[in-house]
Amino acid sequence: MDKQHKLQTVGRLLDEHGHLSEQGYATRLMKQYDRKDVAAPVWRIKEWDYYLIATDRFALALTIADNGYMGLDSISFLSFDGRPWEKTFTRMSLMPLGRRHLPATSVSGDVQTAGRGYRMTFENKNSVRRLVGNVPDFLPGRQLLFDIAIAPRPGDSMVIATPFHESPRDFYYNQKINCLVPDGRVLIGDDEYLFSPASARAVLDWGRGVWPYRNTWYWGSLSCVTKEGEFGLNLGYGFGDTSAASENMAFLNGHAHKLGRVVFHIPEKDGQVDYMSPWRITDQEGRVDLVLEPVLDRSSRASAGLICSDQHQVFGRFTGRVTLDDGRVVSLERRLGFAEKVCNRW
Repeated sequence: MDKQHKLQTVGRLLDEHGHLSEQGYATRLMKQYDRKDVAAPVWRIKEWDYYLIATDRFALALTIADNGYMGLDSISFLSFDGRPWEKTFTRMSLMPLGRRHLPATSVSGDVQTAGRGYRMTFENKNSVRRLVGNVPDFLPGRQLLFDIAIAPRPGDSMVIATPFHESPRDFYYNQKINCLVPDGRVLIGDDEYLFSPASARAVLDWGRGVWPYRNTWYWGSLSCVTKEGEFGLNLGYGFGDTSAASENMAFLNGHAHKLGRVVFHIPEKDGQVDYMSPWRITDQEGRVDLVLEPVLDRSSRASAGLICSDQHQVFGRFTGRVTLDDGRVVSLERRLGFAEKVCNRW
């Protein structure tokens, strides 16, 4: 494996010049993020909390973001049964500039937002998370309500402090927590969808940083129960200069196993990307060999002047193997997860 730097010291994320005090990965939040330390215009600071709560049959995706010049709230429901479908409710706001008060840590702190036709709250107190919200007109004549509790999860997570080539003051501080255990429900009209600890898992993507204007990233995630135990997978690249460390990790029963660099082999057809044909994901060391059979492409493209976002979050079933640090092999057979490609000018 390429030598990767593991963060060694607890302390401030950014130094007095606004540069990362240390680059690399960790399995918990070692560094303290503080907006006051950021040496960039306030409109360039990007902060978000994203939760995906999923069973093998359906999923709920929630985003609250303060991207400096643009606020973003998003609620998506996805169904993988029969003829798969998804519905996304999105609202944008101009120039929040930090007034949404997203917490400086993932460990505690509430986030709440509301607007015309929706409300959403992420509570995070005493290590118990609660996600609550509603959209009165989510589908024609049908309200969406959700109330989901997420129990404390001991164990490792993926943490990375990453610079960008474009500027020494650009950075990305990110934590992804796999294998969270949810308990709650979604109501869409009279239809009830239960997320129980026996059948559902969740992931949190907590991100803070200053990004360059143009960026393309790839991210894949999976959380499930295998015969070896609780298994999670975080794979990705394109999130800045990863020469110090990648964000690739596998998790088994709360213990992290560091992986090297991966590649998403997205198929093409007639010279165009074919997101709904099987993807292959591999690494340079032969420890990751997965095939993703797509079920649903949650795609969106938005363009407004200089801002553009082209997103393809492809949900499907992973089959293959992942080799852990100690040589054990975890085999996957049609386990639900996703992989995405996102191109932004923001």
